Amino acid sequence: MKIVIIAPEQIPVPPILGGSVEITILAIAKELSKWHSVSIISRAHPRYPKHSFIDGVHIYRVPTGSPAKYLTHVKKILIKRRFDVLQIDNRPEFVRQIKSMFPKATVSLYLHSLTFVNSPHTSRAETLAGLRKADLIMTNSSSLESRLSARFPSMSRKIRVAWLGVDTSRFSPIQKTSHPRAFTLLFAGRLIPRKGIPVLLQAAKLVKSRIAQPVKVMIAGGSPTSKYARQLQSLSRKFGVHAEFLGTVPHRSIHRVFRKADLFICPSQKHESFGLVNVEAMSSGLPVVASKNGGIKEIIEHGRSGLLIKQYKNPQAFADAICLLIMNKPLYLKMKQEARQIALEKFSWCATAARLNQIYESEKALQQDEPQKGNHNNTFHKLDQFLDTISGGQVHGGEVGHNPEIRGVNMTDDHCDAADCPDNGEGNEESGSRSELSCFSTQDFQNLADLRTENDDESDGSDDPAEATFEFFSDIGYQRLVDALIYGQHNADEE
Repeated sequence: MKIVIIAPEQIPVPPILGGSVEITILAIAKELSKWHSVSIISRAHPRYPKHSFIDGVHIYRVPTGSPAKYLTHVKKILIKRRFDVLQIDNRPEFVRQIKSMFPKATVSLYLHSLTFVNSPHTSRAETLAGLRKADLIMTNSSSLESRLSARFPSMSRKIRVAWLGVDTSRFSPIQKTSHPRAFTLLFAGRLIPRKGIPVLLQAAKLVKSRIAQPVKVMIAGGSPTSKYARQLQSLSRKFGVHAEFLGTVPHRSIHRVFRKADLFICPSQKHESFGLVNVEAMSSGLPVVASKNGGIKEIIEHGRSGLLIKQYKNPQAFADAICLLIMNKPLYLKMKQEARQIALEKFSWCATAARLNQIYESEKALQQDEPQKGNHNNTFHKLDQFLDTISGGQVHGGEVGHNPEIRGVNMTDDHCDAADCPDNGEGNEESGSRSELSCFSTQDFQNLADLRTENDDESDGSDDPAEATFEFFSDIGYQRLVDALIYGQHNADEE
């Protein structure tokens, strides 16, 4: 197949410093190029030529500016070529125009978070229009899939999940020197309040009061001279914590920072769709102590590759977990080995690309069978209109088993305020008019109500509404509604 990946207009590929989306795009493209012809379209940058060929991938760079201006230049590259798959990353507003240019190709929208399906980046109506035109919608975690399905129920059948990966060769453990030194806690990411760095600093203060070994905190990311960084530096001094602020570390050298650490801490206070740094830490042989929220729960296996903290707003919960691993050397060493092994088995870029390849090949086969679908497409369109008027759902999700060795870690209830949920205030938008529902009978509504009732008791006990998913989209529930709409009462009578 001929595949093109259209990057956002903000950061070039490869990124000069960092950018998880751009890192992901290039890594996936390199792996896909082993099976297919792969190109990337990215924004121009003074350091880069208009065209590069990197590890089997063609990269075309065009002028940037506003998203609309950038898209105009992207289309000039596209119009000269033929593609089987066009993957658009994080820009739903690009989908309609790209699909109109390539009506017979597979157009995939790869979302890395909900940021760009929200105001102020785009309106709900514009997002929905783009989602409807996409043949596939990719997400990087089941958590993001659930949130997207809850917000746009009719799009649920298009959504597929492909976890992100890591360069397991570059992010690899090294043998550390045996002489006494400070136990080093590492945070890597943006210096913004939602990342929870004050929680880490206070946890380090508590750890310091409980163990004899010196403890050091390394913080990689952001400008060390920014206002928020200075506030964090002041806080570390107040707590008496030895904290080293490294500033922004280019991604090409960040693996060296991971090798200097003993434990990776991810104290995010709000939803994380995936958290690439956690996978990089695991691949580097670092256990991870992380907030139990969002896609992080899909990466960290509690008691194997790290510890998940339910009370992630409470520094004491992080301190308990950190102290446990410092004081229980056999458990710590076991987690180091398992973190690395899980990264190798589940989170290589090769695995990500293989998953994408399987999805795109399957979609291509389905599109070749499209003429056989007949009038069923019209029914799905009516279904899409109907389902976009509905919101709600129940919480679901699996809980990783607890290791008896870690019972002492404080992990009781989730603490997620309504303010933690970016969906606030959007439930009433685009609620839909009565006329939009006129093509459905009262029985159709009863079918839907029955399906939702059947699933109302499926819950993991979480209090976090942000983790809600539209449960009625189970395979059975969704198929029963579709059957009812297509075949009416015929199937029901047969039963």
